[in-house]
Amino acid sequence: MKRKTLTQYLVEQQRQADGLGAEVRLLIEVVARACKSIGHAVGKGALGGVLGSLDSENVQGEVQKKLDVLSNEILLEANEWGGHLAAMASEEMETIHAIPNRYPKGEYLLLFDPLDGSSNIDVNVSIGTIFSVLKAPTHVAGAPVTEADFLQEGSRQVAAGYAVYGPQTMLVLTVGKGVVGFTLDREMGSWVLTHENIRIPEDTREFAINMSNMRHWAPPVRRYIDECLAGATGTRGKDFNMRWIASMVADVHRILTRGGIFMYPWDAREPGKPGKLRLMYEANPMSFIVEQAGGAAVDGVNRILDIKPGQLHQRVGVVLGSRNEVERVAQYHREAGQ
Repeated sequence: MKRKTLTQYLVEQQRQADGLGAEVRLLIEVVARACKSIGHAVGKGALGGVLGSLDSENVQGEVQKKLDVLSNEILLEANEWGGHLAAMASEEMETIHAIPNRYPKGEYLLLFDPLDGSSNIDVNVSIGTIFSVLKAPTHVAGAPVTEADFLQEGSRQVAAGYAVYGPQTMLVLTVGKGVVGFTLDREMGSWVLTHENIRIPEDTREFAINMSNMRHWAPPVRRYIDECLAGATGTRGKDFNMRWIASMVADVHRILTRGGIFMYPWDAREPGKPGKLRLMYEANPMSFIVEQAGGAAVDGVNRILDIKPGQLHQRVGVVLGSRNEVERVAQYHREAGQ
């Protein structure tokens, strides 16, 4: 049986009555090609001289890895000339990247985390690329795009996806009609549809959280994790396993594959910040994917996709995955009045 390629899948989506726009289809194909290039660089590792850090920091104040910068450049160069975009924004850059005047402009905005899980690069653990597509607001007389144009609720995303660079290189995608997964056929160089209609089980026995931060968590998070750790003899009446890869792409990919709950909540180390993960580059696209797969995503109480961003690099607490577990965590926050 012949499998569909990414191009065939996107063309089918475009042909539907309320179909995908042609610009979005072409944009996703460009992003997918860029992810192939990034995956190739990741796969070369030390052979390509791309491991290690640079003497620079990104806008988040984090030391940049060589592959962070390379991945960012690959995505910028691949997407700026195609005519599908009005502008781009990256977790690695302080402000937006306008499309150069020598190239045609499109109607969409692209946001991306070029290489999620950078701490795992040098130890050969799965990492990935996350991306989000928004429709650019209509401008009078062709006014230039500004940061404010990117500050849209996650519910307005046109498409979102991620590539995971692991034992297989995979692209997981939603265009608002469920979630599908493509595996890179390295010999043919094509993305092949291997996972149709991905669904997250509503219940789970697995949680992912950085336990070293336990002493800093808010009481509702402590309550939930304590119940999980109590296992079959506790109030939950079942044993839980803990998994933590410290790469959001890898942790979310596991949840999409077999269920679970991923938590990176607010903690007391920096009480003025609502969380560590970035709303626009990580939380929104992953929440869109998770919801389209039947899961749920909240910042503790509020649906992440309903949050109105106030700034480009806004941070947020994240609890996402199996619907019933996410709702339990949200209920504990509501009961605590937080």
